[in-house]
Amino acid sequence: MTEGFTHFDAAGKAIMVDVAAKPQTHRVATARAQVVMAPATLAMIREGGAAKGDVLGVARIAGIMAAKRTADLIPLCHPLPLTSVRIDFAFAAENAVAIEVTAETTDRTGVEMEALTAASVAALTIYDMCKAVDRGMRIEALRLVAKSGGKSGEFRQD
Repeated sequence: MTEGFTHFDAAGKAIMVDVAAKPQTHRVATARAQVVMAPATLAMIREGGAAKGDVLGVARIAGIMAAKRTADLIPLCHPLPLTSVRIDFAFAAENAVAIEVTAETTDRTGVEMEALTAASVAALTIYDMCKAVDRGMRIEALRLVAKSGGKSGEFRQD
C-alpha cells in the first residue's frame, strides 16, 4: 500500500524522510498557476485601479513569504534555506493572470513544495484583493512544470 511513497515507513506510519546521507546539490523547481477572472477585473489589475492597491506587487510578496514558510504549512516538508524565489506574472488572456514561480536552494532535498506553495498563495492573494469586484474568479492549473537537482534529476512538463 505504501510502496513507492517516501513519507511512510514499512508499517504505513507517516514519517519525515531522513535526508542526512544525501549530498547537498543545487536544486531548482518551477510551478505555475493561473487566476481566471472577468475581463473588467483583469483590466483593473493592469491599470492599477484596485481599491486595495498594487495587486500583483502584493501577490508577489505573499508568494515569497509563503515559500519561506512552506515547512510550517506542509507537515512533512523539511525547512529549507532558500537562495532565491522569483515570481513572474503575465496576462495570459483577456481574462487571466498567469503565475510562474521559480524557487532555488542548495540542500539535500528539493524545492518543489516551496514553488507550489508560493504559486498557490500568490493566486489566493490575487483572489483576496479582487474578490470585492469579482467573486467568480477561479484558481486553475496549479502544477509543477520543472525541477532539477538531486538523485531524481530533471523533470519537465508543459
